[in-house]
Amino acid sequence: MLKFLPIVLIIGYGLLMVQFSAWRTRRELDARSTPLRDAGLQALTDRMARALDLPGIPVHVYEIEPVNGLAAPDGRIFITRGFLHRYRRGDVTAEELSSVIAHELGHVALGHTRKRMIDFSGQNAVRVVLAGVLNRLLPGLGALIASGLVSLLAAGLSRADEYEADEYAAALLTRAGIGTAPQKALFAKLDQITGHGGAPPVWLASHPSTADRIRAIESLEARWLDGPAKA
Repeated sequence: MLKFLPIVLIIGYGLLMVQFSAWRTRRELDARSTPLRDAGLQALTDRMARALDLPGIPVHVYEIEPVNGLAAPDGRIFITRGFLHRYRRGDVTAEELSSVIAHELGHVALGHTRKRMIDFSGQNAVRVVLAGVLNRLLPGLGALIASGLVSLLAAGLSRADEYEADEYAAALLTRAGIGTAPQKALFAKLDQITGHGGAPPVWLASHPSTADRIRAIESLEARWLDGPAKA
């Protein structure tokens, strides 16, 4: 029994860190966010709310400049001030920004935000155990190899979540009468907007490539078109 104690302690430490990270994230977002107030975006989120049979979809602005959207562990949806600036400059349309909100709603609805917190603790535990084993075989290199392998696993899991959130967003945008065209248009300009043109290889990245995301949505649309014909 005692031989499993280190693993139990590692997992316990990981879970404790998850709780601390969630608390710290919540405090940061509370301190640096304000409710989104924009009539054009409000009209679009209201349409999505009706499609989901919800009274409304509250969205908050996270007061940082990097262009991003995020779903907090407590289920709140945020877009950054930098993304809002791009919208108000005309670089991004209201419909394109609404597709970001729909995508983040997908993360919440599909349980990705909470799952990622749990995955974080599990990955840390695997990293430590694997490093201990590999260090016996490859002293000095075991920790690096373990870290690399776990990072590859985490990236793969993250990309799977992104595809699922994209699919949720595509369905919601279609049901709300907004359509997937703004979603695909935003993907086409996303690297330029975010400044991530020099992205790492797809197998190392936490997000799928732009081309792959667009192809996945077009494949989804094709299945939707084929569905009624085969029924």
